[in-house]
Amino acid sequence: MPRRTDTPSKPTICQVLHSLHIGGAEVLAAGLARALSDRFRFVFACLDDVGCLGEQLRDDGFTVELLGRKDGIDWRCGRRLGVFLKTQQVDVLHAHQYTPFFQSLVGRLSRWRTPIVITEHGRHFPDSRSAKRVAVNRLLMRRRDRVIGVGASVRRALIANEGISADRVEVIYNGVDLSPFEAVSNNVSLRREVRSELELADDEQTILQVARLNPLKDHLTAISAVRKLRDGGVSARLILVGEGEERPKIEAAVRDAGLQKHVTLLGARRDISRLLSAADAFLLSSISEGIPLTLIEAMAAGVPVVSTDVGGIPEVIQHGTTGLLAPARDDGRLAKHLQRALTDSAFRSAVISAAQNKARERFSLDEMHRLYAGVYSECLSPRGLFASRSKPRAAILNQSATPVPAG
Repeated sequence: MPRRTDTPSKPTICQVLHSLHIGGAEVLAAGLARALSDRFRFVFACLDDVGCLGEQLRDDGFTVELLGRKDGIDWRCGRRLGVFLKTQQVDVLHAHQYTPFFQSLVGRLSRWRTPIVITEHGRHFPDSRSAKRVAVNRLLMRRRDRVIGVGASVRRALIANEGISADRVEVIYNGVDLSPFEAVSNNVSLRREVRSELELADDEQTILQVARLNPLKDHLTAISAVRKLRDGGVSARLILVGEGEERPKIEAAVRDAGLQKHVTLLGARRDISRLLSAADAFLLSSISEGIPLTLIEAMAAGVPVVSTDVGGIPEVIQHGTTGLLAPARDDGRLAKHLQRALTDSAFRSAVISAAQNKARERFSLDEMHRLYAGVYSECLSPRGLFASRSKPRAAILNQSATPVPAG
């Protein structure tokens, strides 16, 4: 473990995550470190694995520590984190998701004055109240700790299922750098280039889904919906981007449905904006979600979204206005919505315009960075939690209390 003998010239923020593989929480954490490095010094603690994003951060000069958490409740992991906090002279802990939050609570037992910020990016499915977790939260949380949900549905779950007081939980929406996605909208030459690379026929409608190959993303329902769409006479190709443990099961489902020529698994990709330029619709078939960044990216790129109506998705997609929503696991409704998104030109045009406007207004990357910088500064102030909050954050909390209706 590295030792520090110098005194940091800026307050040190330690971001605590499961790993730094590429995902929504991980990209957000790395983005905060890069965007706010002029005001704060960032270090990272990974419970389970460093990951490719962690290696990139190391190459960029950031300290990334692997704690090597064991299965179950690993108290030693928390103690190792405590040593890291001391050697790195950490001023604020920022935990992403609950397990890193718990380890942060354990790690700061010997440094109890160090405030913790937790960002909850989503909830496990099914989500239920745990008396043990409620007791731990109430016992170990301190006055200056801050609790953030990435959407109103996540905020409600933190209050109801974690027993955290409503006045302690706020909403900061995930922000996205929209510029690379806006740049591909209506880029005809790029669309032609990418479709050629993917060997797509000119008359083949293309549906893109970007998600980990994980049971919560329910790719099997997506495959079934595309089969029904094709049975209804729409020539469509489903492009799946992502990797994960469900890949063998997904490949088997594609074979069983006879869709080998109509479903393509691209694996993990880093050129999502380019791929969106080739898409005619974006699909998300999850059974549980927070606020998916991929939906916001598709909206900015001018690709109509069809998604399941779960978690925080209704805060992103207003049914019939900025996209189309269906119940989870309802392949028939998803297929019907895909058909409309692909074939109704007037509807497509209206949805694309409304979705792009909403992406710009609600999911600004600069605004997200500004709000997190404000949270860090308030944690570092003597008054901590009860420091006066800026009007913009209060407004976001108030407007997020009720999700956009699904229609």
